[in-house]
Amino acid sequence: MLAAPSASRPRPRPAARHAAAAGPPDALLTVVVLALVSFGLVMVYSSSSATALLNEGNPMGMLLRQLAYALVGLGAYAVFARMSPAGLRRLGPPALAVAAVSLLLVLVPGFGMEVNGSRRWISLGALGQVQPSELAKLALALCREPARLRTPRGAAPFMLVAAGLAGLVLIEPDLGTAVVIAGLALTMLFVAGVPGRALGAVVGAAAALAAIAVMSADYRRERFLAFLDPWSDPGGSGFQAVQAQVALGAGGLTGRGLGEGVQKAFYLPEAHTDMILATVGEELGLIGVVAVLAGFALFALAGYRIALGARDLHQQVLAAGLTTLVIAQAVVNVGAVVGVLPMKGMPLPFVSFGGSNLIVLLACTGILVNIGRRSHAQRRRVAPAAAADAGGDRGGRDGRPRDAGVGGGRRAAGARG
Repeated sequence: MLAAPSASRPRPRPAARHAAAAGPPDALLTVVVLALVSFGLVMVYSSSSATALLNEGNPMGMLLRQLAYALVGLGAYAVFARMSPAGLRRLGPPALAVAAVSLLLVLVPGFGMEVNGSRRWISLGALGQVQPSELAKLALALCREPARLRTPRGAAPFMLVAAGLAGLVLIEPDLGTAVVIAGLALTMLFVAGVPGRALGAVVGAAAALAAIAVMSADYRRERFLAFLDPWSDPGGSGFQAVQAQVALGAGGLTGRGLGEGVQKAFYLPEAHTDMILATVGEELGLIGVVAVLAGFALFALAGYRIALGARDLHQQVLAAGLTTLVIAQAVVNVGAVVGVLPMKGMPLPFVSFGGSNLIVLLACTGILVNIGRRSHAQRRRVAPAAAADAGGDRGGRDGRPRDAGVGGGRRAAGARG
């Protein structure tokens, strides 16, 4: 008698097997961000202790402030990680209104603080300062229902809002943040499904406006020319770029040692903020710089995996936009430090000293973790039902036993033989 063929188990799809093997991306994202924030606290202390001692009489002054910012940011992370999708949708319009009003107020004398020729901050007295352009990035990501972006009628208001925010930031002036806002908007349009021809036109217009902005201001034009050849004016427009290169070169492969850097104390401007990666390179060498870059690569991997696995278009666009927001800032900062992009005054996410940037980016991380957890929980709920359906369908497509002519016929023939 011939034995009946055994029913094979349904094989999971390759994407599902890969996701199961890699683990939930929200867990990876949390670990990476906590590691970057912790590393940033160490480097802020190392890069600022000498100047803080001279200016404030307390070498731990900036470290303590950065620690306070980190705690507030972690609180924002916890709140956003638990907020419902409906709550995130409702948050968009008021956040956009607050960001727009704040960007206007920062330009008003008496409200906005002027530092190094720029008006980017509003003083909160003993609580420190707030930078409205940081809030504007998050508000833009939350402000529009993505399904409406697919049509010209729906995309036009969003592009006007993005252009308005970028324009107000550019007036401060802050070209680097305006570029990041433009990158965020383009990412959201792309993921939402805007046709390629329309998206190309937007990219072309944005590039033309950026070129006009660079060439219309003397200091921006000087920065651009200094980027092309910083050593042509090492004591003037190329000073910061040259000192960053000197710091990176002095560190070599393994660095001078943590806390042993020289450039941060006497030569390198903004060693604890925009140029903190140069301090990392001098003290921890190429190994330290590569470790930081690996952290952002893992952030991108986890963030875009969350976007790909999101449950609906709104969460896909939001996750992709927030991931691009962090990675774009990292690219602009790293590019300026190593000399492949002009100087933009952009902090290194999670690592540089600064309250507004750190708090907003930790809030963005909380939203990403929120989306990742909900998507992962939904997959876990669906998987048992899918497995049960597959198990019940082994005998036939409708769950009933196979017809005797398939297996039974063979058994009958075997019995007759």
